[in-house]
Amino acid sequence: MRTPSPTASRALARDDLDEPLILPSPPDPPRRPGLPLLAALVPVLGAVALWMSTGSTAMLWFAAVGPLMAAATFVDAARTGRRDRRRAEADAAAARVRISAAVDRRHADERAALRSRHPDAAGLLAAGPDGHDGVWRRSRGAVEALVVGHGDVPSTVRVSGGWEPADLEVKRRAATLADAPVTVPLLDGIAVVGPQVCAAAVVRALAVQLVLAAPPGVLRMVGSSAGEAAWSRDLPHRMARDGIALALCGPGDAAPDADIAIARVAPGAPPPPFCSAVLTLTAIDRGTLVHDGETREVVVEGMGREQAFALADALAGRAAVVFRPVHSAAPEQLAPLLEEAPTPHPHGLPAVVGTVDGAAFVLDLVADGPHAVVAGMTGAGKSELLTTWVTSLCATHSTDDVVFLLADFKGGTAFEALSGLPHVTGVVTDLDGGGALRALESLRAELRRREAELVRAGARDIADPAVRLPRLVVVVDEFAALAAAHPEITGLITDIAARGRALGMHLVLGTQRAAGVLREALTANCPLRISLRVADAADSRAVVGTEDAARLSGDADAVGIAIVRRAADAVPRAVRIALTSPATIAAATAGAAGSAPRRPWLPELPVRLELDELSVRASRRRAAGEIVLGLADEPELQRQRIVTLRPSERGLAVVGRPGSGRTSVLATVAAQATHTLLGADPEAAWDALAALVATPPADGHVLLVDDLDGLLAGLPPEYAHAVIERLETLLRHAGGDGGPRVVLATQRLSGGVARLFDLLPRRAVLATSSRAEHVAVGGDPGCHRERVPPGRGSLDARVVQFAAPPRGAVPDVADRAPRWKPADGVTGVVVRGGAAVRRFRERARDAGALVRGIEEAPDVLDRASAGVDTAGARPPVVIVADAEEWQRSWRALAAVRAEHELLIDADCAGEYRLLSGDRELPPYCTPGRGRAWLLSRDGTLRRVRTGIDR
Repeated sequence: MRTPSPTASRALARDDLDEPLILPSPPDPPRRPGLPLLAALVPVLGAVALWMSTGSTAMLWFAAVGPLMAAATFVDAARTGRRDRRRAEADAAAARVRISAAVDRRHADERAALRSRHPDAAGLLAAGPDGHDGVWRRSRGAVEALVVGHGDVPSTVRVSGGWEPADLEVKRRAATLADAPVTVPLLDGIAVVGPQVCAAAVVRALAVQLVLAAPPGVLRMVGSSAGEAAWSRDLPHRMARDGIALALCGPGDAAPDADIAIARVAPGAPPPPFCSAVLTLTAIDRGTLVHDGETREVVVEGMGREQAFALADALAGRAAVVFRPVHSAAPEQLAPLLEEAPTPHPHGLPAVVGTVDGAAFVLDLVADGPHAVVAGMTGAGKSELLTTWVTSLCATHSTDDVVFLLADFKGGTAFEALSGLPHVTGVVTDLDGGGALRALESLRAELRRREAELVRAGARDIADPAVRLPRLVVVVDEFAALAAAHPEITGLITDIAARGRALGMHLVLGTQRAAGVLREALTANCPLRISLRVADAADSRAVVGTEDAARLSGDADAVGIAIVRRAADAVPRAVRIALTSPATIAAATAGAAGSAPRRPWLPELPVRLELDELSVRASRRRAAGEIVLGLADEPELQRQRIVTLRPSERGLAVVGRPGSGRTSVLATVAAQATHTLLGADPEAAWDALAALVATPPADGHVLLVDDLDGLLAGLPPEYAHAVIERLETLLRHAGGDGGPRVVLATQRLSGGVARLFDLLPRRAVLATSSRAEHVAVGGDPGCHRERVPPGRGSLDARVVQFAAPPRGAVPDVADRAPRWKPADGVTGVVVRGGAAVRRFRERARDAGALVRGIEEAPDVLDRASAGVDTAGARPPVVIVADAEEWQRSWRALAAVRAEHELLIDADCAGEYRLLSGDRELPPYCTPGRGRAWLLSRDGTLRRVRTGIDR
């Protein structure tokens, strides 16, 4: 047999293979130097001129200088041209040597790549870089051609440039790859023509190549196993039910019912029609291949009968290891196997998980791990394996040795039966929403806690006797679902995988698929690999390094068969996983020893948090003027911290949909400090804000604004703008500058509300309608939850449950506008015309006033100015008219404004400035509520109730 070709460690597509190989062009022939006639004639003419001028014949000797110089120049130019040509020829030869060496290197890479893609029998039996042979490791699509032998094939290496005969030889040699695999398509069939002994050896070698490349189930052998095919009788491919069919045919055999045919043909006999390729042996190890109109000389491979029998026995033994469990007896129960469990020790976590050849099979998560990957498609028995493994560890170890955190992300029922085991500190599921995520995030704090414990004990790892920590095993069923739902958690899992061995934290990650799901940084730290049946060969290779798990049968009796590869295993092995009954779990629960385990995470935040209870907890560290807001969840620190509003802070912005608890947050603040509330009543809000701006409150005062967006939306634009400006002024001086702290609550951010919120550095985001809105209003993306109780939100990038105020503590504001009644003297009343005038006159008469029209105003005002009617001598006089009438009687309007009271109905807001002569905005009056502005004779302006509502 041929010496196997080395595995292609250098890929054909290397960067230097893409660089063009270009031979230098032939050097140009040297130019023939010209004769310098002018240079030769000038000395002659000069010599003649000197002779004529001097008369001396000696001057004529200078005439010989010109021809001599011309001859010397011609000779020197010819010598330089010859030297340049020799240098160019030497450079071209050196370049040709370099290109030739590059061609050799590229041919070697191309040959190695082809041999890796199309290995012959020797190549399949040779050990690869991982120390394992290539038997049955080819993917289903990779077995596509049959290697007939080795010979010359067209090469992909191309050389351009150069036209010298030596250059043409380099290009010719580059175009042909010598000693490369010569293949024919697998399904074309091949006939081997030659003497019986030689041809039979070649047929055996070709058939062995196929059974080494393709496992049973991908390839099956059909036809006779007698005579020359007797060596194949014990091949596992003879018992396979699936796969493409291979038949070995002898001289004169009929066309087989097979996909692939390899036939031996006697010399001189015609090849059978079901074979498209014909290999005619010309020597013991050489032949001529005719296929698809091409003829090629090849070096062939042969195999002796004894060698073929030995190889068939070896393949049968391998198949017995890989495929035997499919036909084994029913799985055993875990309970009797526990009697064979090894004695627990502080340096390991041995556990019986199943049987191999009827004997108990033990996995040690510490010695074989420290972390494990368990793959398996739905229904293959992955959850049963995890249940058996956890139960076995709990039955043989105390809670001082090992505890568990179980995470189920495929429906929430996989670990339900294990939740009662004392070793199990908690079971989290994808149905828990944010609770599952926070439980896993708490493992960050557990990492730090264990590191601190090792430092305190002066130990290097958890196996040190000075360390009193149980090992923590985190079991995740369906890790792919966890990574898809919470991508941020994969970094934590990778961190645990990298540092967990010394800290006693171990991972068991279950997944339906491994390829493309588990990162290399994670799998590199998970040497214990277990795979039940998987659908894709790539998943099997990613977990156990072979396709054995993809070849497991899908029959019911194969459920629970796992291919296990431990760190020390050269090849994986098949294990029948034991079944765990409820009685076994109950016995493990009852027999558990050790102290109650510490839960590695805190419980979730309470749905309702009473302010009184939280204030008592905060009293020891609470500064003067500090307002308790709620409880922040910090799972990665394993703590829940009280959050407050400090006196030096400007305040707090609160955003949330209706029913999220915005008003309750304001009530919680109001219960702890003197405050001013701007609520739903725009009139009261206007008055309170105006008073706060006019008279700064005492230290510790808080301004509360509820439903700010609704308040601004209900005000006319000029009033809304004024409210925003006043709030902005307060915010700029809030907190540390001596002004009151400001707490703003709104449902949505828009316009002026967003401008005000930007002045508050702290923002509490309660429940919103969607994740996008949560982020848009300034919430931390990691704190968003779909369904949360009232008062739950995010603050300072933490999930916070805000404290509920005491019962009845929600502040309310009563209507404070005084009811107007006619005062002594004259009062001018401006109302909307028509029915409003009539109603107001009736209201004034009922109040005991004398009602006059605008036409009587001059007489009434003259009498009042003359002091005819002293105060209290007669009933008050009320002049009632609409705005137009008062504007026409401008003298009377001026007299009323100067010496008496002027009452302007709020329905006449558009005429207020014209009638009152005041450029400032009056106190806001809600339309339709019987409001009016009363301008007193001393210049004060106030809002009053007229008692006449629309």
